[in-house]
Amino acid sequence: MTAESKAKVRYERPIIRKMNSGLMNKFGTRTEYAPTSHIDSVPVKRIIQEYGSPCFVISERTLRKTYQSALRAFKTRYPKVQFAWSYKTNYIDAVCNVFHQEGSWAEVVSGFEYEKAIRNGVPGNKIIFNGPDKSTDELKRAIENESLIHIDHFDELYDLIEITETSKKKAKVAIRVNMDVGVYPLWDRFGFNYESYQAWQAIVKIMNCDRMELVGLHCHIGTFMLTSNAYSVAASKLCDLAYNIKLKWNKSIQYLDLGGGFASTNTLRGSYLPGSDSSPGFDDYAEAITSTILNFGFKQEDLPLLILETGRAMVDDAGYLLGTVLANKRLSDGRRATIMDFGVNILFTAFWYEHKISPAQEFTHHTEEMVVYGPLCMNIDKIRESVSLPLLSRGDHVVVHKVGAYNMTQWMQFIAMRPNVVMIDAKGEVHKIRERETIDTLTGLELKPDHLKTFKL
Repeated sequence: MTAESKAKVRYERPIIRKMNSGLMNKFGTRTEYAPTSHIDSVPVKRIIQEYGSPCFVISERTLRKTYQSALRAFKTRYPKVQFAWSYKTNYIDAVCNVFHQEGSWAEVVSGFEYEKAIRNGVPGNKIIFNGPDKSTDELKRAIENESLIHIDHFDELYDLIEITETSKKKAKVAIRVNMDVGVYPLWDRFGFNYESYQAWQAIVKIMNCDRMELVGLHCHIGTFMLTSNAYSVAASKLCDLAYNIKLKWNKSIQYLDLGGGFASTNTLRGSYLPGSDSSPGFDDYAEAITSTILNFGFKQEDLPLLILETGRAMVDDAGYLLGTVLANKRLSDGRRATIMDFGVNILFTAFWYEHKISPAQEFTHHTEEMVVYGPLCMNIDKIRESVSLPLLSRGDHVVVHKVGAYNMTQWMQFIAMRPNVVMIDAKGEVHKIRERETIDTLTGLELKPDHLKTFKL
């Protein structure tokens, strides 16, 4: 007998499949699954063998390709464009530096992120400091570094007025504006409202303070925006403010920051169509924004720089999560449940995305609707509530797609430690870019009072 004939054949239980006759549905027949055995030509099983399971993988090639595609969409339509990488979306240094190498500034929303950008080598004047929580010391540092401070509320504005009285440098500021763009519920928690003239009141106060220079106007109208027309409305209202500033004070605003919120090609939970069909592309967003600004009536020399803080749409497609099947079981209602070695503690976006899950090896042609659970001791730890997948056995590996945004910033240490993160460069080399946590990572920050150091059971 040959070695091939001696190979152990996997047992598959017999199943009865209901045959459905009649017309096919509007989406056609089901397409067959294909294994994802390699990422950027690197075997998935090799990555798991070297870096463990679960493990996050970032494709540097995809990061650069996506950035260049977005830049081209805007630069071919508008003469002055600048992207600023959204640190909150994924602030692992290696990821940030890919975008900085491509020419992106940094956009941060906390003192922690500001420090990260400085340590990454981003010049202070290329950092946009957003967010409602900026301490006095952080504001002073931002002024000293000539960073762009985006004011979120009147209390922050009054703090800046007081700080700049003793500062040697003028504060370069913008205001964040919230507005009605026809998408509800309104994103009106952050910034100054346009319709109530609150934004104009803030502008008047800034223009009458000779220690601050109003250099920009900023808005961030929502997240995962599925209509590009909302950005046209937002751009029009920022242009209106800029135009009136020019009329009243003869001052040209240097830049308009349209924020982020561009949808990735992930599929939202409950969505009728997959994200690849329902999400606008960079060209759609670019056409809506740039046409509005160009047609507003600015003189050529007064055209503002267009800044974009795109995060999710830039990095989602570049991220993968590799994992392993722990077990299969039947629930009380008869449904198949497959349990993975990763849960919502590290795949936070499973709460709102229908993530694509692919086997990492060849598989049986049989499929079944199943629940995919994580290993955590809580019932909400569901990766997919209902998904048709090939039958997976214990020890099989899977690849979860499009996980690059927010999972590596919103993840939490709960029951299981956070795993290794690796990046595959353009040459196919694998680099570890974040170490797996250990128990020392957790207990190294703990302090134990003397009277609790010993006990007797």
